Amino acid sequence: MSVARPLPHDAAPLHVSGKARYVDDQPMPADTLHLAFGLSTIAKGRITAMDLARVRAAPGVVAVLTADDLPFANDVSPSAHDEPLLSDGTVHYLGQALFLVAATSHLAARKAARLGDITYEEETPILTIDQAMEAGSRFEDGPVIWSKGDAPAAIAKAARTLSGVLEMGGQEHFYLEGQAALALPAENGDVTVISSTQHPTEIQHKVAEAIGKPMHAVRVESRRMGGGFGGKESQGNALAVSCAVVALATGRPCKMRYDRDDDMTITGKRHDARIDYTVGFDDDGRIQGIEFVQMIRCGWSMDLSLPVADRAMLHADNAYLLPNARIESHRLKTNTQSATAYRGFGGPQGMIGMERVMDHIAHALQMDPVEVRKRNYYAPADTAVPDRTTPYGQEVEDFILHEMTDALLETSDYSARKQAVAEWNAQNRFVKKGIAFAPVKFGISFTLTHLNQAGALVHVYQDGSVQLNHGGTEMGQGLNQKVAQVAASRFGIAMDHVRITATDTGKVPNTSATAASSGSDLNGMAVKVACDTIRDRMAGYLAETHQADPATVVFADDTVTVGAATYSFAEAAALCYHGRVPLSSTGFYKTPKIEWDRVKGQGRPFYYFAYGAAVTEVAVDVLTGENRILRTDILHDAGTSLNPALDIGQVEGAYVQGAGWLTTEELVWDARGALRTHAPSTYKIPACSDRPPVFNVALWDAPNREDTIYRSKAVGEPPFMLGISAFLALGDAVASCGTDYPSLDAPATAERIWHAVRRVADV
Repeated sequence: MSVARPLPHDAAPLHVSGKARYVDDQPMPADTLHLAFGLSTIAKGRITAMDLARVRAAPGVVAVLTADDLPFANDVSPSAHDEPLLSDGTVHYLGQALFLVAATSHLAARKAARLGDITYEEETPILTIDQAMEAGSRFEDGPVIWSKGDAPAAIAKAARTLSGVLEMGGQEHFYLEGQAALALPAENGDVTVISSTQHPTEIQHKVAEAIGKPMHAVRVESRRMGGGFGGKESQGNALAVSCAVVALATGRPCKMRYDRDDDMTITGKRHDARIDYTVGFDDDGRIQGIEFVQMIRCGWSMDLSLPVADRAMLHADNAYLLPNARIESHRLKTNTQSATAYRGFGGPQGMIGMERVMDHIAHALQMDPVEVRKRNYYAPADTAVPDRTTPYGQEVEDFILHEMTDALLETSDYSARKQAVAEWNAQNRFVKKGIAFAPVKFGISFTLTHLNQAGALVHVYQDGSVQLNHGGTEMGQGLNQKVAQVAASRFGIAMDHVRITATDTGKVPNTSATAASSGSDLNGMAVKVACDTIRDRMAGYLAETHQADPATVVFADDTVTVGAATYSFAEAAALCYHGRVPLSSTGFYKTPKIEWDRVKGQGRPFYYFAYGAAVTEVAVDVLTGENRILRTDILHDAGTSLNPALDIGQVEGAYVQGAGWLTTEELVWDARGALRTHAPSTYKIPACSDRPPVFNVALWDAPNREDTIYRSKAVGEPPFMLGISAFLALGDAVASCGTDYPSLDAPATAERIWHAVRRVADV
C-alpha cells in the first residue's frame, strides 16, 4: 500500500534542480504585455485630479486604464464587493491601486506606473486599534458576542481573579514566489488564466464578473505555487482580473507579477490584534469563569476578516474546558492593507490569548504552568463527565492531550530541564533561560459549511497508467503526492503509474480553496471515490468474464487477481478497455456531521480536532534582549499519517513560522499609514540559523476517530500554534529577572524583551 509511506515530495527533483515551472516561468508569445499598478501615496482621501499623460508617453507603454475604462464590475473582493480593482475616486490605504499600466516589459510597466501625477484631498486616516475603537470604525454594527454559562457571575464568585492585555502583531506571508498571473485571450471572448492561487474557482468567478461573461468562458489553471500560507487565497484576484481585462481589450497575452516591495505594500497580512482578558479561578488554578475582548484590525476592506475573527473566537478556549465564558469580538476597519487569510486563519490569535491566561494564572499561584494546563484540560476521550463542550457548544469527543502531554514531558525530560533552567538562572545574572510547554487543539473544517466539499477526475488509460485531477492546489505542502498515494493504494499500483496534472477549473469545477488544512481530507476522499468507482467497474467486468464474485477480485502489487487468473494492472486495464468498460470517473466528497450557526455562535463547525504539544527552551541576554531558541521537542497528532516524511516537514516548517510571527517578524507603519517594513532588509523572517539546534519532532501514532481518508488528520495549520511555546519560554526567561508578571507582547523582539526585563527588575 502506498499510503503511510514516507515518500519524498513528487516535485522534489524539480525544486532542487530549478526546473519546477511557476507562473513567471511559462513561455509566452513575443507580443506579451506586462502590467503594473500605479499606487496611492496617501492612506485616506479623495482623488481630485489624475494626470496620466507622462505615464502614457513613457517608453514601452501600450495602454493605461483607470476605473472608468473597466468594461464591467470593478471589484476583486472575495466577500462583500467592497474592494475595487482600481480606485473609484476614494483612497482607502497607502498602496491602493489607482490605475493600471500595460507595457512591453515588466520593467517598463513598473517605471511608467510611478509617473502618474495625482492630486488628493487628504483626510486623517484611521490606522490603529485604538483609533478604530474610538471612531466606531468596524465591519459589523457592533461586537460579536458568544457566551457559555454566566462568566461575570462566575468571575465575581471566584477565589482569585486576574486581568491583563496582550497585543500581537500581524505577519507577512513572504511566500518565495510572489503574486503572479497571466491571461491568454481565446476565441469568442473567452480567456485562459494561469494563476499562482490557492483558489482557482475564486479567480474564475472574479474574472468572469470582470469581463461580463459566464464562468464557462474562463478557464483557470494552477500547476503549483512557490508558497501560499493563505496569502494566495484572495490576494491573487487583482492580478488575474487585470490580465484578463487587458488581454481581451488588446487581443494580446498579458502577464503581471508584483516585485517584492510592491507585493508587501499592496497585499494583506495576518490580522494583528489586542486581547483583553479577565479570569476567575480557584486556588488550584482551575478556571471558573473568563471574559475575552478580542480587537481584530482588519484593514480597509472586508476580505475574509469575518471568518478569521470567528475562528479567533472559536479557538479562544484552545485545549481547556471553560465552564463559564464570554467572548467579545470587534472587527475593526482601518486605512491599512486589507488583512487576509494566513496559516491558522485567526486560530493563532485566539489561542495565544488563552495561553497567556494560563501562564498568568501559573505565575500568580507560583505553580508549574504545565500543571495548571493539565488541570483545565478537557476530559479524556470516552470518559463520562457532565460537561465537555466548547464555548460554542461542540462536544469535544476525541481529546487526547492528556496522554500526549505525559508522553512529551517524558521524552523531552521536561522536569529535569526545568530544574536545570532554575539553577542556571540562579547562577547567571545577564543570560537567563526559559522553558515552556504549549498544547494545541485545532478544529478542522471550513466554518463556511458549503466549502466543505471537493471533486476529482480520474482516468485509467488502456496501458494501465493513471491520470488524475482534483480541486486542491499544490503550494509546496505535498498535497499532490498524498493524493497520488491514495490513488495508487486504491488500484494497488506503484506510484510511478500515477500522474497528477495541474488544477484546472475546466476539469474539476466549483472547487473550494486549498485552505483550512482540508486539502488532503477533502480531495483525498474525492479521489478515493473516483478510483473506487473505476476499480469496481473493472472488478465487475473481470469477475463476469471468469464467473467469479466481484468481491473476490484483488488489486495489489501491480496485479489484479480474479480466481486462479492473475493479470498485470496494465493487462487488466486493456481487457476492460476492449470490453468497453468506462475507465474514467468523477468523484465527490462532502464533510459529514458539521452544522454551524455563526450568528448564534452555536453548533458543530469542526468535523474533528487535531492536537499537538511542544516544549521549547530559550536563552535571553537581558542587557540587549537578544535571544535564541536552544531546543524544541514536538509531539504532533497527524492521525494515521498519509506520508510521515511530508507531515514531519510540515510540523517543522509550521513551528518555525509560528515562532517567527511571535519573535522577529515585526510590521511597522508610520504615522502616514506607509508600511515601512516592505522588504527583506527591514522585515525579519526566521533564517536557517533561527531553527532550534536541537529539534526533535515525532508524530503521535493513533488513527483519527472520524472516518477521514485512511484515518489521517490535517497537518497544515495545527502545528503553526506550537510556535507559541517559544513565545512563552521567552516570557519565562524574562519572569526570572524579578517577581512581577512580565506581560510580554508579540512579536517579542529584542527591544520588547529588553523593555519587559526592565519592567520586572533592575538589571
